[in-house]
Amino acid sequence: MELQEHKLTKREYALVSSMLFALFFGAGNLIFPLHLGQLSGAHWLSAALGFLVTAVLLPLLSVLAISITRAGGVYDVGRPLGVWFALTFMVLIHGTIGPLFGTPRTATVSYTVGVAPLVPAHFQTLGLVIFSAVFFGLAYFFSVEQSKIVANIGKLLNPIFLILLTLVFFLAFLKPLGNPVHQAVTTAYQHDAFFNGFLQGYNTMDALAGLAFGVTVVTAIRSLGKRNPNAIALVTARAGFFSMGFEAIIYLLLIVIGAMSLGQFKLAANGGVTFDQLVNHYLGVAGQAILAVLITVTCLTTAIGLVAAFAQDFHKHFPSVSYRVWLRFTTIASFLTANIGLNLIISWSTPMLMFLYPLAMVLILLSITSPLFKRDPVVYAFVVLFTCVPAVFDMIAAFPPVVSQSAFGKAMTSFQMSYLPFAKYGMDWVVPALVGAVIGLTWHFVKLAREHTTASVSDN
Repeated sequence: MELQEHKLTKREYALVSSMLFALFFGAGNLIFPLHLGQLSGAHWLSAALGFLVTAVLLPLLSVLAISITRAGGVYDVGRPLGVWFALTFMVLIHGTIGPLFGTPRTATVSYTVGVAPLVPAHFQTLGLVIFSAVFFGLAYFFSVEQSKIVANIGKLLNPIFLILLTLVFFLAFLKPLGNPVHQAVTTAYQHDAFFNGFLQGYNTMDALAGLAFGVTVVTAIRSLGKRNPNAIALVTARAGFFSMGFEAIIYLLLIVIGAMSLGQFKLAANGGVTFDQLVNHYLGVAGQAILAVLITVTCLTTAIGLVAAFAQDFHKHFPSVSYRVWLRFTTIASFLTANIGLNLIISWSTPMLMFLYPLAMVLILLSITSPLFKRDPVVYAFVVLFTCVPAVFDMIAAFPPVVSQSAFGKAMTSFQMSYLPFAKYGMDWVVPALVGAVIGLTWHFVKLAREHTTASVSDN
């Protein structure tokens, strides 16, 4: 009972919040906002608001979904639709943000942005092999002891990242490169800045990661002495609000810096190039070393979270294989993916991401509102079924040209744009999901009323 009644200190709350922030904040979270600032220019605020919806609000809701439903991970969020759906959803989520896409990207982005500029051109391939081997070796080392993950990330890695990022922010605002309100706006952001910012937030994959990290957060809180599900849920929610609020502030600063950078630099191909230009402008040669450490540390914290969450969830549902074996599997698989055909795998993983994101969003919202309809599987079924239809269209449109530009792909895209509301904004799942919710809730409350009437008649 003593463990159940243990009250976390402010320091322990800060550690959990720091860990959660570091798990979410990877290299993509650093470079996507910078690029968004360049793309949106003077319209940076509208774009930022859209970005914050998918990059901050949805991940926060995913953390709250874990908290409200007392879930232990992504499996529990899909459980109202049955064991097979929950397992399939868990495998797809972990595969997409794990060894097939998300985890390898943490190594390749940190190498490309932070290390590659320091390596001779003819050693790039070997350089990536060596770097990714060390990178995933460290990810394994820091996550092999589950009880130490919160300390390794919260106490060691995240403070290093924040100190270096604060230095970049200080220099960028001390000597600004330009006024963001006077910068050029790219065509796509002249009229639809909010919706384009919204879609850019998808790239962080944090709504999916929030569901996957649930098991890691719960395990970390238990390691601090919490056992009661209600207490764990409360700590999870509080840590979520703090960490995501802090992340929102950093996003806004990065977007503003991206817009200001147009006063000195041309529109870059991506945010990694912009960040490289910024640190070299302010810090010269030393800037490249700082950038290498900054990018590597932020990618490493996310990689630790992803490999740990993968191993924890798979061990939980396939217990005949140990946590460490699952950890080795996802670490080695991520290393291989990062070095053999990552671009090809990304091109085929992105469609799965476009399919899963709408499903994840409606499951998050259903989990949060589930106390209103007692987690009735019928409500879940109608909403998810209706959401699947536009999600399939989004998936087909995101496939490589061999599929998306085929006669079948063009016909599907034409139908999607003609008949599904908000398709051009990437929001074509909203109306079908609402229709499914209306039908499901009507079914639920009519059934409830009939049961109440039947019970009243029986009593009489």
